[in-house]
Amino acid sequence: MTTEMKAPRIEVVDALRGFAILAIMLVHNIEHFDYAYFPEYLPEWMKALDSVFWDSIFFLFGGKAYSIFAILFGLTFFIQFNNQAKKGKDFRGRFLWRLLLLFGFSILNSAFYQGDILMLYAILGVTLVMICNLSNRWILILAAFCMLQPFELGRFFYSLFNPDYVKPAALSGTYFAQTGAHITGDSFFELLKGNLMIGRKAVMLWYWENGRVFQTVSLFMIGYLLGRKKLLVPSEASVAFWKKTLLYSVICFVPLLFLSKHTGLFLSENTAPIFSMVLTTWSNFAFTLILISVFVTLYQQKFFKSTLEKLVPFGKMSLSNYIIMSMIGACIYYGFGLGVYAITGASCSLLIGIVMFIAMRGFASWYMARHKHGPMEYLWHKATWI
Repeated sequence: MTTEMKAPRIEVVDALRGFAILAIMLVHNIEHFDYAYFPEYLPEWMKALDSVFWDSIFFLFGGKAYSIFAILFGLTFFIQFNNQAKKGKDFRGRFLWRLLLLFGFSILNSAFYQGDILMLYAILGVTLVMICNLSNRWILILAAFCMLQPFELGRFFYSLFNPDYVKPAALSGTYFAQTGAHITGDSFFELLKGNLMIGRKAVMLWYWENGRVFQTVSLFMIGYLLGRKKLLVPSEASVAFWKKTLLYSVICFVPLLFLSKHTGLFLSENTAPIFSMVLTTWSNFAFTLILISVFVTLYQQKFFKSTLEKLVPFGKMSLSNYIIMSMIGACIYYGFGLGVYAITGASCSLLIGIVMFIAMRGFASWYMARHKHGPMEYLWHKATWI
């Protein structure tokens, strides 16, 4: 592959990664970084506006921004694995070490923000090592199997033949109920301890109970396949692929969303919530493909590219931005800091998130103009090749 072919691919991937981080940032802000508190003193018109922004942001990005991030994680592994294979080297062992380093970054991030996703990626990233030499067909089969949510789907069919079966209560709720004290408290030490000892358990259990484990593995594999098939390299074939993907995703998304919200119309009270979660996974995936398809298609247009490419330096610092975002968010919203959670609804929090993005994107542009890697990316890269 020539240098000319590599550059556009890396550019659109970094821009898309920057878009994913922006979306994650907006979601985190309106939910006060995992502490969704709604002030009662706000006027009714503000509460109504907050509801509109809350529903809109979660509809657009809730469960989708992280899906884009997961797909790009798998894609990045392919790029690294493929580059080393061209040199006659096996990247798998080095990648496992890289995952261990990522686990260390996840502990740092979890200390400030209990909803950290890096730990899940560090654990589930091992699956990429297991499938990287399989054929495209087998990877696609495994990705589809995981996206079908086999555990919940099995539970669904079991409930059909056992009408008295009731899905167990979520264990994560027990731990989430204990997180308010250290988030709203004024002790930074108690926040760190609470996030790592209680918050981590709550979030990891939540990932399992809400199907994020199988979904994330599937998205890793899909990202790997996108890299192998060169579907983010500008070409007539890739443009045609994303246009078709957009069409099919829109067609699938609408009925999936409707069914996920109305499973009670055709299923029993005990069975409906189980299948609703499965359908939600599928509808979120369909909308994720819509977002990616629209972004990649617009990026090929000069008029839109001039704006979207401003996300490139922000995306190149995705790991740094993700961790810095958690640190800033904790200082703004939590009790040990400014305690803004107690006085802001979704509207004001969204404005804070936008200001946070503008400031961090400006810093990223300045920093990446002077350095090859972001701060955390530099440490990760150097430690990877020790």
